[in-house]
Amino acid sequence: MVKFLFDDKAFSFQALRTAGHAAYGGADLGEVLVTCQNIAEGDEAAWCREWAATAERLHRIGVEALNAGHRVSAREALLRASNYYRTADFFRVADRDNDPESARLARQSRTTFARAAELLDIPAQRQEIPYEGTTLPGYLFLCGPSGEPRPTLIHHGGYDSTLEELYFMVGAGALRRGYNVLAFEGPGQQSVRREQGLIFRPDWEKVVTPVVDHALTLPEVDPAQLVLFGTSLGGLLAARAAAFEQRFAACVLHNGMYDFYELLVKALPPFLGEWIADGRDDVAGPSLQLTMAQSTQTRWFLQHGMWVFGAKSPAEALRACAPYQLDGVAERIACPTLVLDAENDLVCQGEAERVHGALRARKELIRFSAAEGAGEHCQEGAALRFHQQVFDWLDERLGAG
Repeated sequence: MVKFLFDDKAFSFQALRTAGHAAYGGADLGEVLVTCQNIAEGDEAAWCREWAATAERLHRIGVEALNAGHRVSAREALLRASNYYRTADFFRVADRDNDPESARLARQSRTTFARAAELLDIPAQRQEIPYEGTTLPGYLFLCGPSGEPRPTLIHHGGYDSTLEELYFMVGAGALRRGYNVLAFEGPGQQSVRREQGLIFRPDWEKVVTPVVDHALTLPEVDPAQLVLFGTSLGGLLAARAAAFEQRFAACVLHNGMYDFYELLVKALPPFLGEWIADGRDDVAGPSLQLTMAQSTQTRWFLQHGMWVFGAKSPAEALRACAPYQLDGVAERIACPTLVLDAENDLVCQGEAERVHGALRARKELIRFSAAEGAGEHCQEGAALRFHQQVFDWLDERLGAG
């Protein structure tokens, strides 16, 4: 992995993730640097405190600019505040359901983004997408006049991204190129988990199909040029959905992932993986706790997993990942599919190639390299190169752009 400001791998990657959103107004490098210089290695309390302070400062600037009639300045400050609030909350995963500060930070991230979204050149439209007796939250971002049908991305994140972050990840780059974007959160994801208690489900087509149904009621959506775009674990979820939902003209797996449980367990000592699979939590539990104490990344991953899967222990959270795989699924995808890979994404090494090999439809694999600065998971820190590759591919497949 690229080292960015921290030796701690989790802190380094998350700082890079936040800084990388500067490409579309989600951060400013100087703000990232001064915030991180006050955070000691592995100090999660300091991480939350310093990022929250930066977010609150930008929030105040945004409100003051808006009250003074400076629309662009307000939008820019509020977009950065939203991303910084998200970052401040990232490591607060020990007891999210009973953590008022985590709830406050998440709420502020959503609120500041909502205000900024109203100030976009074409204001974003909040969406309430019908889903199994409730609704899923979304945003419709338009690249042109309302009512004009255009190629449209349906975009969702994965294990931990927020609805608001999807704008920086993919949405802003799509808008520049003439694509509308319908971004949404599903079960297990951030506000849906927080506010409705809905946990992840592996049959993601049951989530995406209602979103497609909703998209096709919008006059801005061209039904013949609908693209499914899934990020991180969303790359696996999107592949699952595209296998059973046939109304997509193309699919982008960002990045390709074939078997979530297998890639996690292979990173553990073999005996530990066997104990977990056999349900021997009496011996697996202490070993996992020791590993969590020694690794920020592992501790965060398992604690977050307990929350998003509704699990009572780290071992149970790992077992909950088992249905998330593409055996007998990938070959059912009928639309042209772009699979992305990243050279430095060591945990997912070989996963994208495995997905690409299983596909039977028209397909392409793009591997981003460390030499071009795009080798991290989901090309964090290299948004412009990532978008150039992906949207050029989409333009050529759809005749769009």
